[in-house]
Amino acid sequence: MARIVMKFGGTSMAGTERIRRVARIVQRQQAAGHEVAVVVSAMAGETDRLVNFCREASALYDPAEYDVVVASGEQVTSGLLAMHLQALGCKARSWLGWQLPVRTDDAFSKARIEGIDSDALLASMASGEVAVIPGFQGVTADKRITTLGRGGSDTSAVAVAAAIGADRCDIYTDVDGVYTTDPRIVAKARKLKAVTYEEMLELASVGSKVLQTRSVSLAMKEGVRVQVLSSFIDDDAPAADTIPGTMIVADEELEGYEMERQLITGIAADKNEAKITLTRIADRPGAVASIFAPLAEANINVDMIIQNVAKDKGETDVTFTCPQADLARTQALLEECKEQIGWYRMIADSKVAKVSVVGVGMRAHAGVASTMFKSLADRGINIQAISTSEIKVSVLIDSDEVELAVRVLHSAYGLDAQ
Repeated sequence: MARIVMKFGGTSMAGTERIRRVARIVQRQQAAGHEVAVVVSAMAGETDRLVNFCREASALYDPAEYDVVVASGEQVTSGLLAMHLQALGCKARSWLGWQLPVRTDDAFSKARIEGIDSDALLASMASGEVAVIPGFQGVTADKRITTLGRGGSDTSAVAVAAAIGADRCDIYTDVDGVYTTDPRIVAKARKLKAVTYEEMLELASVGSKVLQTRSVSLAMKEGVRVQVLSSFIDDDAPAADTIPGTMIVADEELEGYEMERQLITGIAADKNEAKITLTRIADRPGAVASIFAPLAEANINVDMIIQNVAKDKGETDVTFTCPQADLARTQALLEECKEQIGWYRMIADSKVAKVSVVGVGMRAHAGVASTMFKSLADRGINIQAISTSEIKVSVLIDSDEVELAVRVLHSAYGLDAQ
């Protein structure tokens, strides 16, 4: 018998028939004698619908009230799944984020989990009851509802798995594993048997939609074994233990998988980027800090940062990227701080995208960046910004050229399936 956390994404919960299918998948795991907790996302498209309501109310909405609105999507699916499980004869109940509780900080719309009280949950599971938990949501010390950011249900699932000491965390999605790139863009993309925490963390951070960045980081920190599977399987399909999905594991565990390690593991693209340039900023100590300090206080994540060479008059331009969803707030904050920062002109561009190549093989091989730059140049794709890490190279390009760039790089690094 194992203790398992099962997480189902929005496409898996999109409507009555799909929720009924999920209930049957969960029922089989419980029937096998396992203790089961299920974490669910809102129905596909529901969170976007709720977000649009907030934007229609105010472009600069109150993040605390935003969380009250968007957290409702997961509440609906958790209750519905519990009902479907009961209809199949399973003992089941839903647990909202505040009922466990899932304790978070007060960074509304981007809250971080501080802890999960698991005693009542463990007692419920030990009695044979399936616990159905809405992902994405938590509660502050003063009882305000919070959400964890887009894709936060993955983080919720891993956090629950860590809190209850689960044997593994199964993430069910609309794909059957982690691929070398998005199969909808590159038909020859290959499914990977296993990926290291570090590689998955980089892939998630640069646009891979399979897992959310914070969920991978938490899994690596807590040592939670994560399996990526598809929920779109037949009723007579084998149990999750035997389905060939993708395991997210530590480096040392890779020896247990018969897989050929390549220089590049995968390629990811992210169109949810925006670029901002501030011109004629004084070239003096503290000038750049005055730009990013207020953004950090507002919990706005900044990615690529470029500071141009100072001009003779002691001025410089600073360019950086942020999530598209934060563009309006970022511009408003910079306008408020204009006198303090001393910028002359602010130029915003939301028609950009980030393309990245990721692989632990970069550590021991030179020429990865050169191959990337030359391959893009040969197809006339201009690079606007570059950022790197030990196992990643990212470039910022025009959003209209993303799919072409991904196909070109997938072939350039020999990732196409034979």
